[in-house]
Amino acid sequence: MDYTCRDIAKMIDHSLLRPELTEDDIRKGCEIAVKYDVATVCCSPCDVALVVKLLEGSDVKTTTVIGFPHGYNTTETKKFEAEQAIKNGAVELDMVLNISKLLSGCYDYVKKDIEAVVDAAHRHNVLVKVIFENYYLTDEQKIKACRLSEEAGADFVKTSTGFADGGATLEDLRLMRDNVSEKVQVKAAGGVRDLETALKVRQIGCTRFGATGTEAIMEQCYKRTQQNG
Repeated sequence: MDYTCRDIAKMIDHSLLRPELTEDDIRKGCEIAVKYDVATVCCSPCDVALVVKLLEGSDVKTTTVIGFPHGYNTTETKKFEAEQAIKNGAVELDMVLNISKLLSGCYDYVKKDIEAVVDAAHRHNVLVKVIFENYYLTDEQKIKACRLSEEAGADFVKTSTGFADGGATLEDLRLMRDNVSEKVQVKAAGGVRDLETALKVRQIGCTRFGATGTEAIMEQCYKRTQQNG
């Protein structure tokens, strides 16, 4: 195998974004994240301080979302949301670009919207992942989103929120990987529920993926490792 289970774990942003999750669910989710030593827990903005506390002493970082899930907040609101999240301890931000403005061809607006969050984040060495919501976009619009995100200084481009009717596809991930430079990473979100899919997105060049099924993915990895050992 050309990977270890730690390699897979460190690709995972363990997602705790469903609106019906209670604080007990958040605690249990963080326990899973720490158990498997994933990359980050991705939580809602109101839970950032709690998650930071729950992850204390571990190697798991805290991610939150900005302009989620539709991206149509004003730029000023997104910037303020980013600053608050950073103040509360988030070290990565997954922001939704303004989907409506992208579809309308308002590219300067989209770029400046991303830049405002990137500038606020990078002042504190915080990473920014830009969510496209590919379900609503043509291939040409996905390519444009890749270029605008890179021009705005984003660290990652990301397929989706998980709240539209479609998530990450292998075709979209290839398209995105091909249309950003090596300094921009790619994150898959929506649809990575097992080890096989995780390995496929890894092969394409994704370095991160969102998952709610972290436990199942990691247990499949350990089982395969033992079988091949």
